[in-house]
Amino acid sequence: MTQQNASAAAPVIERRTIDMVPDSERYGSPRNQFTLWFGANMQISTIVTGALAVILGANGLSAIIGLAVGNVLGGIFMALHSAQGPRLGLPQMISSRVQFGVRGAALPLVLVIVMYLGFASTSGVLAGQAVNLMIGVNAPVVGILIFGVLTAVIAIFGYRWIHALGRIATVVGFVVFAYLIIALLVNYDVGTKFLATPFGWVSFITAVTLSAGWQMTYAPYVADYSRYLPRSTTVASTFWATFSGSVIGTQIAMTFGVLIALVGGDAFLANQVGFLGKLAGFGVAAFIAYLTVLVGKLTVNCLNAYGGFMTILTTVTGFNNARTISQRVRSLIIVAFVAVSMIIAIAASADFLNFFKNFVLLLLAVFIPWSIINLTDYYFISREKVDIPALYTPKGRYGSVNLVAIVSYVVGILIQIPFLSQTLYTGPIAKAMGGLDISWVVAMVVTFAIYYPWAKRTLKHPDRMIYPDDAVEDATEPEGDAVAERTA
Repeated sequence: MTQQNASAAAPVIERRTIDMVPDSERYGSPRNQFTLWFGANMQISTIVTGALAVILGANGLSAIIGLAVGNVLGGIFMALHSAQGPRLGLPQMISSRVQFGVRGAALPLVLVIVMYLGFASTSGVLAGQAVNLMIGVNAPVVGILIFGVLTAVIAIFGYRWIHALGRIATVVGFVVFAYLIIALLVNYDVGTKFLATPFGWVSFITAVTLSAGWQMTYAPYVADYSRYLPRSTTVASTFWATFSGSVIGTQIAMTFGVLIALVGGDAFLANQVGFLGKLAGFGVAAFIAYLTVLVGKLTVNCLNAYGGFMTILTTVTGFNNARTISQRVRSLIIVAFVAVSMIIAIAASADFLNFFKNFVLLLLAVFIPWSIINLTDYYFISREKVDIPALYTPKGRYGSVNLVAIVSYVVGILIQIPFLSQTLYTGPIAKAMGGLDISWVVAMVVTFAIYYPWAKRTLKHPDRMIYPDDAVEDATEPEGDAVAERTA
């Protein structure tokens, strides 16, 4: 079946979940990865993150350069995860079973679910404000509920709709953000404040950490949205499309945040959505600015809901050995996930929400060791060879629990504690370095140093990629040419 026919034959509501996407249903091109990740990052939370680089002490130039360095470094890891999608045809987090075991993977999976809920609830608050400003309603619950319904509907329809929304967000975000940046430069004297603050290494590294952490947070997401690409799609094409879309989109939005923070940081952080509306002007211009906020947040929140339900499924099915679920159950899980995130958003006071966001940022420390373990195993140990049928049974090649990955993962988390410098906690080494947070770099080095030699020596991987059809054919076909034909 051609790529075009596969796309045309795809059901209106996606049916695939944690099972492998067969070749007959593969379609699309890597450029869709560019628009999805560009659009997902052209949104208000990205702007706020860029503004934080200035709020935390960087001048305009060092903030922009630091954010760019972090985006490139973090984007490399993020895009390497995306490149797994066409090869495996699987969502991102189920590949953790290769390293952690079918049931041992529940350890990082549960933390990923918490992250998804945290980001989804904060998205609900900001997008709810935009909805209320668009329709002229003051009750926060109204905007949050409308946003939640939109999120659930698109996430239920699934992959194709999410990519279509990404294309819309790319065009709308680029045009409107360009207008807002021009409006900011026209109405505010940004130049005189650009270098008003002296350069400092701590604030520069903080900017690098902010953007690198932003990119790495997407690691549990990315292969979910590249897994329908044809298996013949090259690693390089998927990597560069994802990397460029995410890095360029993020850098534009964060640079905008830096410029805003230089001239009105406190006013912006007190009312982010309202500030953008006032910057755009009145009437239709403000409405378009609010609509852009909504589209951007809707794009990234659909990623939260979609990834959240698949992570829940991956966790649960590790214990009941299921491979597929019905569309009805799939939809119910998405609705339940979105409902919980809306309840958090509605019930949370401003103080609680800020605390929760800081808690989620602290949780990022647990994703860096996971990312290193996953990428090290995939690219350096198994070398892109996975026994896919074994991912669905604890009696298979990968077993129930793999202590090699779990020990490496836990050590990778614990080693960061003395180096952390965040709102909730600052470690002793970070204090001694004037608040410099290099925990993520330490985690990368230590996790790799423990996992790579241990896993290389002890873990047994297949000598070829084994797809679901192979598991059936291996029981009936002779060795030799028949096996060679099934080798990826």
